[in-house]
Amino acid sequence: MPIRSPSPVTRTALAPLLLALAAALAPLAPAAATTPGARSTLPAPSPEARRLHALFAEAWEDSARRYPEWATYRGDHRYGDKLSDHSPEAEAAARALRQRYEQRLRAIPRERLNAQDRVSYDMFLRNLQQERELDRYEGYRSLSIGSLWGFHTSLANLMRQSPARSEKDLQNILARFAAYPKRVDQELARLERGLQLGWVSSRPVLERALQQLDAQLSADVTRSPLYEPFSRSGKELPEATLSALQSQGQEALRSQVYPAMRKLSSFLRERYLPQAPADGAYQRYPLGAEVYAALVRLHTTTPLSPDEVHEIGLAQVKRLRAEMEAVREQAGFKGSLAEFIAAIKNDPAQYYPDGESLLAGYRDIAKRIDPELPRLFAELPRAPYGIRAMPAFMGPGAAENYSRPEPGGRSAGWFNANALAFQRKPKWAMETLVAHEAMPGHHLQGARAAELNDLPEFRRNAFITAYGEGWALYAETLGSELGLYQTPYSRFGHLQAQMLRATRLVVDTGLHAKGWGRQQAIDYMLEQGGEDPVFIASEVDRYYSNPGQALAYMMGKLRIEALRDRARQALGERFQLRDFHMVVLDQGAVPLDVLERRVDEWVAEQLKRGKAAARKPS
Repeated sequence: MPIRSPSPVTRTALAPLLLALAAALAPLAPAAATTPGARSTLPAPSPEARRLHALFAEAWEDSARRYPEWATYRGDHRYGDKLSDHSPEAEAAARALRQRYEQRLRAIPRERLNAQDRVSYDMFLRNLQQERELDRYEGYRSLSIGSLWGFHTSLANLMRQSPARSEKDLQNILARFAAYPKRVDQELARLERGLQLGWVSSRPVLERALQQLDAQLSADVTRSPLYEPFSRSGKELPEATLSALQSQGQEALRSQVYPAMRKLSSFLRERYLPQAPADGAYQRYPLGAEVYAALVRLHTTTPLSPDEVHEIGLAQVKRLRAEMEAVREQAGFKGSLAEFIAAIKNDPAQYYPDGESLLAGYRDIAKRIDPELPRLFAELPRAPYGIRAMPAFMGPGAAENYSRPEPGGRSAGWFNANALAFQRKPKWAMETLVAHEAMPGHHLQGARAAELNDLPEFRRNAFITAYGEGWALYAETLGSELGLYQTPYSRFGHLQAQMLRATRLVVDTGLHAKGWGRQQAIDYMLEQGGEDPVFIASEVDRYYSNPGQALAYMMGKLRIEALRDRARQALGERFQLRDFHMVVLDQGAVPLDVLERRVDEWVAEQLKRGKAAARKPS
């Protein structure tokens, strides 16, 4: 499921950010393994390399100033009293700045850079080009209200990530509360402009968003997720100071934040929702087909068309359907696959009685995985991780997700589990989810990338969907080697999760490029995978909210598997899975074509080394 980390290409600076708002639970210990050693010492950089890295550092610092919420998420709290400016003037200035960055980048002779710096050069240029391409579509940029994340939940999510240890921390939050009404006005202007351009979020998406918005406006402000930092703080502050700050926080919510949120809610209900289409298929929007094709390229990091992705999805659905039938037979079930799914879904023994028990079940799985990891990975990240409940206002249909740790070990990584879904999440579906969200999935990849100190910061913090989600889905397939999927039920749970990602290829492209309706998409996914209907409806609305993103999981996983198989065939007995995994992980997040080149280089290096060893006299 989605990782909660800023993306280089977003409709707003906060659109992809979603962090759990439940009370933090003690993180799990990191898996026992060899700790990463110091990275290799590089020769003195060339003048071209110094110019390149100076540009990277300047752009990184500028992003912190312009998008202080983003800085907070990555652990930089210098601008923690500010919210980003999304006025037309600020947006125009940002576009001009990106243009200047591109001009400066192109003035650096790429051929004089070393191999790693050439990768960084290409990725930085790709980011700028993607921003420029999507800047052309003002209507698309206006769609900042989604069913899974969006502007309407951004402040609550930011509060969960904000430090609350000192008086200065809480004063910063009060300053952000004071700035919030202006930020809402800017977003209303953006949404109004979208209306004029014929771009409005779909009705199902808006209805979910309004429920999430209303759930934040508790009559008792101390029960609102927006108040969370004031409830969390206290250990380091004198009681009188904390009490005064808490009173100020409550008053700020009542007089500043709540009125602004109600203004947003009223606009969505009275102005926006009446003009919302019944579905959010991009074919219906002006230039929508063009935008969707660009998003497919962006999220998959491939030149594939929506039709090509659709066909790949159909082939994967067929393959997985056959594997699910095989598991049904292994379980000794005599009925159809649909009857088998119904039987195991309706077994009360397969469900936990409450959300806390569900969370404990996830933690038990993680503790079983951790000791097995060194067999598959030569090095593991130092940063710990934990499992906690996601905010209740997201509702029982929200998908689980992951939050990356802050740099420098200031916080753990988190698998944000939907504790409200305990009646819908069977035990046999939980193992594959832990492997995806925690270890060896998102946490291993993201925390490892953050420790690659030879890479520029923008690469250590990058999240490229096809790589990140592709890795996490690939990580699920390692479960049997980690002691998971030992029963037919849990093997079926793994295949069902894979089927979900395969049907996404069919449904996302079907909705946005082939004229599918919402109910058609829901019915198709239910028929193929047998998932919970509430969850599937939420999934389909998510594809309206974030077109193309869901394609990245299976497309990335298929490429990683293909690279592994190609390397194994080329190297034969010299192939070591642990080494292959480190080659994939130690680039940070990269586009799939860049990853392919690096794996091919590694294979060539291994073959050359083997030939050299064979020539040595015995």
